[in-house]
Amino acid sequence: MLNRFARAFVTRVFTPLAHLLLRLGVGPDLVTTVGTVGVCASALVLFPLGHLFWGALAVAVFALSDTLDGIMARASGRSGKWGAFLDSTLDRFADAAVFGGLVVWYARGGGSQLTAGLALLCLVLGSIVPYARARAEGLGLRANVGIAERSDRLVAVLVGAAAVGVGAPRVVLTVVLALLAVASLVTVGQRMALVRQQALAGSPPA
Repeated sequence: MLNRFARAFVTRVFTPLAHLLLRLGVGPDLVTTVGTVGVCASALVLFPLGHLFWGALAVAVFALSDTLDGIMARASGRSGKWGAFLDSTLDRFADAAVFGGLVVWYARGGGSQLTAGLALLCLVLGSIVPYARARAEGLGLRANVGIAERSDRLVAVLVGAAAVGVGAPRVVLTVVLALLAVASLVTVGQRMALVRQQALAGSPPA
């Protein structure tokens, strides 16, 4: 409910900006690309240097382009398969950069192999979650279930990183990453179970 309310609030705030950019000739694809480049640059430069708070803040600002480009696409009538494909593909780059930046920091200067390992696990599982859904849909099946949506995972890791960046114990981010890894694994299991159920229901009797 909170996530839905937050999305509605952000949409209302960014709608005037979306219309302004469209009047200036800026397209939603450009906003998507610039936002992703900003996220990747912020995460891969600031996180490995140990600037967790500023890295989380910069990533959060650039990640808002995900909402802005959607508003622009709908307002301009350009919402379609290409935009959806571009957005989903670039999201994988952004996610990998966020968790990859944390892996580099904690494996080197951050001094926690456990936290680095959990960040790496989140990176891997975070790529499997959307793949499971995409593969299912490619087979004509549904896999739109799960307790770990991308936006929730991103908010959680950024809040955890920012908290540690301003002085919270390192274990805070370690626990957040562990919970995200478990949630992602559960989501993969949920999607596999749903696809298996549909596949067997549509199979001819033996």
